[in-house]
Amino acid sequence: MAGPGEPISTEESADYAFASHWFDRAPYRQHYLDEGGGPPVLMLHGNPSWSYHWRRLVTGLRDSYRCIVPDHVGMGLSSRPAEGDYTYTLDSRVDDLDALTSYLIARRGAPTTGWTLVMHDWGGPIGMAWAARRPHLVARLVVLNTAAFPSPFGRRLPPTLRLALWAVRNTATARDLVLHRNAFARGAARFGVTRRMDRRTREAYLAPYAVPEDRLAILRFVQDIPLSPADPAWAGLRAAERATELLADRPVFIGWGGRDPVFRRAFLAEWRRRFPHAAGRLYRNAGHYVLEDRADDLVAQIRAFLDGGGPGLPAEGTQERRW
Repeated sequence: MAGPGEPISTEESADYAFASHWFDRAPYRQHYLDEGGGPPVLMLHGNPSWSYHWRRLVTGLRDSYRCIVPDHVGMGLSSRPAEGDYTYTLDSRVDDLDALTSYLIARRGAPTTGWTLVMHDWGGPIGMAWAARRPHLVARLVVLNTAAFPSPFGRRLPPTLRLALWAVRNTATARDLVLHRNAFARGAARFGVTRRMDRRTREAYLAPYAVPEDRLAILRFVQDIPLSPADPAWAGLRAAERATELLADRPVFIGWGGRDPVFRRAFLAEWRRRFPHAAGRLYRNAGHYVLEDRADDLVAQIRAFLDGGGPGLPAEGTQERRW
């Protein structure tokens, strides 16, 4: 598969047969997909995934919606700037998104209203902190296993995340596990799903992170997890939290994997508390990558939500439920 900054061909990944677009922002450039036409749907991936995560949703929406899907800087097919050229913080991610969307509006015909914001994992804090700056752009939210507020567990993190955070804040351990062994990305591909990924899909998730130099953003994302006001990303997280108030009247759809070892159901409960009228579906036996475990149904539910029909009823006898 192609490396960072290079297009992926149809032959290399038939389910990621999209045209690459680039936003130049010296000294680096950001890769993004821009598929279809109609109201814009902005899809934000987390760590350690990339725009490949959204391939099925793009395919399911692009006949009627403009699907805009960036790779965060340092991830996917975007540039890998040196630390001296980029801060690798939540604030820098929000600045990137603000610059990209402003460019799309000013230069690529994107509208100034009517955007749907779709978020997974770190896409939640990034997207909602951006939405706090531009609430007039956002018409709807789609939430998949993420957060936009301090952990409901406080500093008592779930064991999986606590172990990961301890490891990456230990410099020697972090460089060995994340940079050299690629343990975080490999672990996410293995334990982020309850239906084992086939080899091709797993390799596609890992393809942009083939060598240690490609993995710096993965490491910095985990190190940037805010637990208290002393952490650099805390202010950005609070901005994301403010957006839950600014957007309280927007339609919201929540699709949640019930067996996520990090974003446990307490996070889902907090989203529902903040958006009590949200439509949604709990997939009891899906994992963190809920869009991998329940792709067909979840894409259909999101499409119905965007089309105005609302989520459908779960199939009889399934382990899924609508609230």
